Amino acid sequence: MSQTQVLGARIRLPSGKDAGLVDILSFFYGLSETDVQVLMALMRGDVRRIEDLETELKLSKASISNSLNALHNSDLVMRVKETNNKVGRPRYIYKAREYTELKSKVLNDIRSCSDKILELVDQHLRGS
Repeated sequence: MSQTQVLGARIRLPSGKDAGLVDILSFFYGLSETDVQVLMALMRGDVRRIEDLETELKLSKASISNSLNALHNSDLVMRVKETNNKVGRPRYIYKAREYTELKSKVLNDIRSCSDKILELVDQHLRGS
């Protein structure tokens, strides 16, 4: 799946460059295009296992596992230990945060970053 398919609309930046969802999530959370694909798949469905995502996205288990770890570390998805797996390594199921919760988190992070950028502008561009 190409970046255009993942994000749809793009926005024009003051530099003249354009940016989409992958660019924005990459900048704020260090996510890759694959990470965003996994997030979008989780947003479309209910709780998923790695194997479910592997089949749906046609990506390797390692890629999906890495993406899920990045998304979980960024607090964009929830991870719950499967209760019916009693032996061996623990297995997890994953679920994206609810849309309103996810949107609120991303917007709050953007606002926080924007506030810090304004502080830098004040510190460095204000005339002495």
